[in-house]
Amino acid sequence: MNTLVKKIYFDIILFLIIVILFSSCTQDKTGLIEPIADNSNTVTDIDSNIYQTVTIGGQVWMAENLKVTRYRNGEAIPHVTDDSTWVRLRSGAFCSYNNDNSHAGLYGNLYNWYAVNDERNIAPEGWHVPTDAEWQILVDYLGGKDIAGGKMKQTGAALWQEPNTGASNESGFCGLPGGYRNYRNGQFNYMRVYALFWSSTQGTDWYAFYRELTHSYASVNRNYGDKPNGFSVRCIRD
Repeated sequence: MNTLVKKIYFDIILFLIIVILFSSCTQDKTGLIEPIADNSNTVTDIDSNIYQTVTIGGQVWMAENLKVTRYRNGEAIPHVTDDSTWVRLRSGAFCSYNNDNSHAGLYGNLYNWYAVNDERNIAPEGWHVPTDAEWQILVDYLGGKDIAGGKMKQTGAALWQEPNTGASNESGFCGLPGGYRNYRNGQFNYMRVYALFWSSTQGTDWYAFYRELTHSYASVNRNYGDKPNGFSVRCIRD
């Protein structure tokens, strides 16, 4: 192969490499080349909040707490900050912990069960708030209630209060302790200590089932709570 042919061959190969590289990248405003974002493992709510997701067994879960402020049809979920108003509510509402919106980005918002159960739906299209049975499938897959909590909790003491017993986040669920809002007095309690997640399953006219993670145990507990309480929400894909 003579020199000219070699050069042409080299130029063709170089051109193809450049085409391939640029076809998988995009250029930002600074002129730097950045990879195109892979949205295959995310879901976006009606407020354009983007959530990471994780596949655990046969289920696909949000790996972050919900922070949406509107129902799926675009209507606002009432944002209730006043304690006495929260106590009296028997309809859907949300709030940020301590009424501080800066908490929502990391720990999500807190919702009463009436918002969870509203027919307008707080979950993104193609998703829903898990039933009690769907929570149980997750817990069973992770080895049962005595150890599943540790596999669901984010590790370390930056977001959880010590000792964050048994936390490995082996599942990728990234459970975060958003605390709760008490229906009796409207007060906020136990951020960094408890992660309390509503299910969509009603127990009685006053109670609904939820799952609880805590900093001091590796277990995940199934309880029923008063519907006016403000708890965190995770969604599961339909």
